[in-house]
Amino acid sequence: MSATAPYAGPSPIRRPLAAAALLAALVSLVFGLLLAGAGPASAHAALTGSDPADGAVVDTAPKEVTLSFSEAIAVGDDSIRVLDPSGKRADTEAEPKDLSEGSTVRYGVALHSGLPDGTYTVAWQAVSADSHPISGAFTFSIGAPSDTTVALPSQEAGGGPVGVVYDIARYAAYGGFVLLVGGSAFVLVCWRGGATALPMQRLVVRGWLTLTAATLVMLLLRNPYTGSGKFADAFDLAGLQSVLDTKPGAALVSRLLLLGAAALFIAVLFGTYARREDEREKKDLTFGLAVGGGVVATGIAATWAMSEHASTGIQANIAMPVDVLHLLAVAAWLGGLASLLVALYRTPDIGSAAVRRFSAVAFGSVVVLAATGIYQSWRQVGSWSALTGTRYGQLLILKVALIAVLLAVAWFSRRWTGQLTDSAVASEDVAEEEPESESESVSADPERAAQLARQRAALTATKKKRIRDADPQRSGLRRSVLAEAAVAVVLLAVTTMLTSTEPGRTEEEAAGGTPSASAPAAGGPVNLKMPFDTGGQNGKGTVRIDIEPGRTGSNDLHVWIDGSDGKPMDVPELKLALTLESKDIGPLPVVPDRLAEGHWSASAVQIPMAGDWKIDVTVRTSDIDQVTIDKNAKIG
Repeated sequence: MSATAPYAGPSPIRRPLAAAALLAALVSLVFGLLLAGAGPASAHAALTGSDPADGAVVDTAPKEVTLSFSEAIAVGDDSIRVLDPSGKRADTEAEPKDLSEGSTVRYGVALHSGLPDGTYTVAWQAVSADSHPISGAFTFSIGAPSDTTVALPSQEAGGGPVGVVYDIARYAAYGGFVLLVGGSAFVLVCWRGGATALPMQRLVVRGWLTLTAATLVMLLLRNPYTGSGKFADAFDLAGLQSVLDTKPGAALVSRLLLLGAAALFIAVLFGTYARREDEREKKDLTFGLAVGGGVVATGIAATWAMSEHASTGIQANIAMPVDVLHLLAVAAWLGGLASLLVALYRTPDIGSAAVRRFSAVAFGSVVVLAATGIYQSWRQVGSWSALTGTRYGQLLILKVALIAVLLAVAWFSRRWTGQLTDSAVASEDVAEEEPESESESVSADPERAAQLARQRAALTATKKKRIRDADPQRSGLRRSVLAEAAVAVVLLAVTTMLTSTEPGRTEEEAAGGTPSASAPAAGGPVNLKMPFDTGGQNGKGTVRIDIEPGRTGSNDLHVWIDGSDGKPMDVPELKLALTLESKDIGPLPVVPDRLAEGHWSASAVQIPMAGDWKIDVTVRTSDIDQVTIDKNAKIG
């Protein structure tokens, strides 16, 4: 709406159910799109190295295999498995040894002695310090590469149907927390009369029910989410006991206990407090509820801070209380916004004073969000390259843009709030006199008198609401608040997505401090991604090439081919050629050996001179379907 636009009449959305249906549809659309595009939760601890390295060929069998990670992880008996070319265990099957020193996180498993030559597969799965499951696999060879019957896992830890349900529960938990805390704060701070309003009671109670149900689902699914990925394991008592011994499990149990205290708070708020008429007693009870509710809300927010991003990485002791403040500010702002929307559409009694008080609360929440958000962004991103070159950074940019849009819409709401008055309803607050004859006729019939009283109350409420709906200032405020709520739904979804995405700082550290690119800087590893289409059936896919160390002399070259479904894809023939056109060198042919499904490798690939090399890749997917693609990369 333009700041100078004339009033265009009452809001077109007259009925509360229409507004509720619109918001519900928007919620479903946003979460559906996010879930469809998100895939499994990104790993928050990353594999930073291994010995032997991925694709390495060693002369003699090592005594152990070690893996290094970017942050602390939790491991079990089968967290690291080494499989020989036939698929049998080549490690001693003992619990991985903790070889960490200082800030270096490293685990190792011992191998059997006398291992034969061939290609070995290392598969690992663990839980990062911020509660998210991680997994992966790579290969190395003893003596020389060989064929292997081991198929690398196609599903990441935390993926599949269990991962989808767990992510939905995670989103629902944040939404329930916002409604529970924000709705309660709105009643206590902005509109005490809302304690007697049934729509406000329903909003807060539904927030509590949503958060409780989502927490129970997450607790039951925690074992299969971080392990087998099977729903049946949700009722494995041994697995549930192991979950309770972990930090995320303890956080979920603590949240359930605090929700018990929150249930008592809700009972007092909408029971004793709502019925209290003495102003002094009500003021004392307001203070007690505010203190008790604040403690419970802070405790619930801390269950996220103690088990997710804030609990690991740099400055964790500062980050956790900052994260709690951030969550409480989000709840006060967005939950209060939802409460105001419900009050404007479902109750006839909210006055201008309550709206202005919420405006002040929202302003304070935005100030807290800005301060805590800047700190969190610096801590989780750390550099401009991570802000623009990682998924976490891109989501963060989207979140900031949404906040800017929300603040712009809120500016219009503040304009309508400044013009809001209660004069239009004041005339309706005068009780209509009951006709004397009718009063005398029902005085002897208490049931009839009660029925008439209910009818008069309903009629009075309807007339109040009709006059309020016709008030242009109130109609304008409803429209702007509805727009705010629509943007807030998207903002909350994006904020929730950030909790299941690998922080930009961690992603860059795992990549060696350089952002991913199609052609890295000279003197470093070369990583290329090249889509192809041979034109035949199942002829589409992507070729990924790594050249290390990416300088003149001997290099190791690895090629992965992924099908259109993202899974490893085998092809009958794969050839490469390197050409330095500026010096008329090449093409230098490279024929890599197949290591595993969709994975080829070539050792000692000689790069005679630094320069801008053209890499040609020939892929044949059938007897007649073949294509050659190329891409340039600076090497040396």
